[in-house]
Amino acid sequence: MSKDLTLDDLLKEQLQNKRIAAMYLEECLADGNIELFKKALKQVADAQLGGVTALSRDVDLNRQSLYRTLSEDGNPRLNTLVKILDALGLRIAVSIKGQ
Repeated sequence: MSKDLTLDDLLKEQLQNKRIAAMYLEECLADGNIELFKKALKQVADAQLGGVTALSRDVDLNRQSLYRTLSEDGNPRLNTLVKILDALGLRIAVSIKGQ
């Protein structure tokens, strides 16, 4: 019997690909919605590393602190975002708006 895949399952499968994960994160941040971006970071961490707990070990940050940082009310510091993205094999880039 085959398992019925949910949309979340399909997204998780696709986000295992670093190129797709990078495009997904870029789109989630495109309009400046940091809450959406933080949620997407958690989804990518789940797909690639198994979740925020594994991510916290990779970035050498306290798990509770990382959960708080990526929560709806969290306000991640740039250096924390750089560490998270580095653990995911990604980086921040700057480009000209509209290009």
